Amino acid sequence: MPMTSSLPTLELPPFLKKSLVEGHPWVYRDHVPKNFRAPSGTWVQARAGNWTGYALWDATSPLALRIFSQRQPPDERWVAARVASAWALREPIRQQQQTSAYRWIFGEGDHLPGLTVDLYGAYAVLATYSESLESIVPWVVAAMRDTAPLQGIVRRRRGERDEETGKIEALWGELPPRDLIVEEHGLRFRANLYEGQKTGLFLDHRENRYYLQHLTEGKRVLNLFSYSGAFSLYAARGGASQVTSVDIAPGAAADARANFALNGLDPDEHKFVVADVFDYLERLRIEKRRFDIVICDPPSFARNKEQLPQALKAYARVNAMGMRVTEPGGLYAAASCTTQVSPDAFRDVLADAARQAGRRFQIIHDVGHPLDHPIMAQHLEGRYLKFVLGRVESIW
Repeated sequence: MPMTSSLPTLELPPFLKKSLVEGHPWVYRDHVPKNFRAPSGTWVQARAGNWTGYALWDATSPLALRIFSQRQPPDERWVAARVASAWALREPIRQQQQTSAYRWIFGEGDHLPGLTVDLYGAYAVLATYSESLESIVPWVVAAMRDTAPLQGIVRRRRGERDEETGKIEALWGELPPRDLIVEEHGLRFRANLYEGQKTGLFLDHRENRYYLQHLTEGKRVLNLFSYSGAFSLYAARGGASQVTSVDIAPGAAADARANFALNGLDPDEHKFVVADVFDYLERLRIEKRRFDIVICDPPSFARNKEQLPQALKAYARVNAMGMRVTEPGGLYAAASCTTQVSPDAFRDVLADAARQAGRRFQIIHDVGHPLDHPIMAQHLEGRYLKFVLGRVESIW
């Protein structure tokens, strides 16, 4: 790490000082002097008034600076302390001795902007959101090796092209097996770290799945956008009379059936449907079929603010359709992973959906991120997950 005096200096607009003092970790390109030039990954000393911070420069992204520290230029020891702090925060998960898959590092929320690490048993999966972070990757790898009993550390590429996204490479140790088995609250899952979405399993919904499990005994459950059937598996373990899992991807049904069998549950006692969710919900409406519990966790409907209006309409539409096939008095669980949709906006969407469906929606459980996805109070942009459970009622 260069000495402070040798770092390039960036003078930022004074009006940014308040948010930077409070700990906001981002500076966008339109707030950086246009004549500044440096290779991506260069450490810089940023100043706003009498505030000073140390950041990594990104030469191409709209997000030009990721600020790591206000006290010193980060080095290997500084990064190791952040990795150890993140590990300590997750100790309650490890103490349960029933969960071996969780997020170890959540970027800005763990003071390592732009970098995530998911743990799957003895394998850590690192992902970066910018080439500017290359210089700290070896430090993170060394710190993880010193902190946890790992067999391998791999990197998952997040390329702009679909064929790039998901590719993994070994950073240390051995590559994980393709049939890797992990635990979550005592349930076993196959984690495909090579081809699965979000490094194999949607870890952020772990506690939501566990919560729902305790409400499913004797119920008919419909799981929309079911992927590998994690919500479905919890519902079945909770005693659901039948679970119907719907996803358009043919491989998702096969993965879900395999996860049921892995846990000693007969997949033939449940339904796994390969279909477009919107089409399937319309078919259910026409056939007047209803469920006691409906779970709707679609993929993100927006990648930027420009797509937000269309995303809100899509959320309202799919949730209205879901509420129509929920028995009066039944439960409806709605989730959104779209960062651009705020918790308030999502609740408004659900109110609109209930209106469209001719129902009332009584919220009984409304949560955001679990322990392993912390958010800094000064960086609410890191808050993306919304999960709302409510009772669907007829209008009286």
